[in-house]
Amino acid sequence: MKKLSDVKFSTLDLVPVRENGSAAQSLRNSLDLAQHAEKFGYTRFWVAEHHNMDGIASSATSVLLGYLAGGTSTIRVGSGGVMLPNHAPLVIAEQFGTLESLYPGRIDLGLGRAPGSDQMTARALRRERSGSADDFPEDVAELMRYLGPRTPEQRVIAMPGTGTNVPIWLLGSSLFSAQLAGERGLPYAFASHFAPRFMHEAIRIYRNHFKPSAVLDKPYVMLGVPLVAADTDEQADYLATSVYQRILALMRGQSLVQRPPVKTMDGLWLPHEREAVGDFLGLAMVGGPQKIRAKLEVLIEQTQADELIFTSDLYEHADRIHSYELLAQVMKG
Repeated sequence: MKKLSDVKFSTLDLVPVRENGSAAQSLRNSLDLAQHAEKFGYTRFWVAEHHNMDGIASSATSVLLGYLAGGTSTIRVGSGGVMLPNHAPLVIAEQFGTLESLYPGRIDLGLGRAPGSDQMTARALRRERSGSADDFPEDVAELMRYLGPRTPEQRVIAMPGTGTNVPIWLLGSSLFSAQLAGERGLPYAFASHFAPRFMHEAIRIYRNHFKPSAVLDKPYVMLGVPLVAADTDEQADYLATSVYQRILALMRGQSLVQRPPVKTMDGLWLPHEREAVGDFLGLAMVGGPQKIRAKLEVLIEQTQADELIFTSDLYEHADRIHSYELLAQVMKG
């Protein structure tokens, strides 16, 4: 049985843009957070591809990863994830092959099969490209070929990319990628930071379908976890209202810019919206260090996860840094 201290811990940064803020400041904050995460002992720092969202500044994911890797020295940086249906596999192989060539041994390529946007934006991204989520297994295989060793009959190569063997992860919020990751013998990250409902079933399917591969001899499970850590439970509950407002805005189709915390959510949401936000954040760790430690111990006991990747979407940058600092102290025991 795993203990908390046996589990790796990482950061997923949504590069939030705050009310009256700018994308430029958000990107600088992301680098500052990565530098602090490195100092605190986090294993990896991931950013995710999102489009047409005014409150998230990580759309040009590989460009941002170059900035983050260049400003850090030891922490792994990667995508959590690149939405592969939006891209030709060769383009992603070249981008991440370039990153791996510049920052060897520090780059992760997490892949998702969702568009990371609405359908209108997906069409704007793809134009003439006919790819869809249905092509995901073939696209993953093609991408792995580009990043693997060059074969004698190979007519198209990724340069840089070929022979770099950038580690590939499959990400998912449903059961499809769990089965595919197992069958391909790849590490699997479940998006329980926003879709906790299927977490246990996805883990079961992944482990049951797992076949050892050249990269993994046994299953490797990472779970996404929302985090609001503060010195006291009361302070964490207050800071969490920024997160609640953001999820509420997402559900309503409103602007996703970060809003400051409020003393109470009463009057801001309807009863059914409060319940929906609660379901979305079902795995959230909100509280002081003692409360968070207790909840994490239960999570690890129930899932035997190998790694947890935390997203802490707080309004003040200093509060985010402190949240991750407190978590690191909890994880290290």
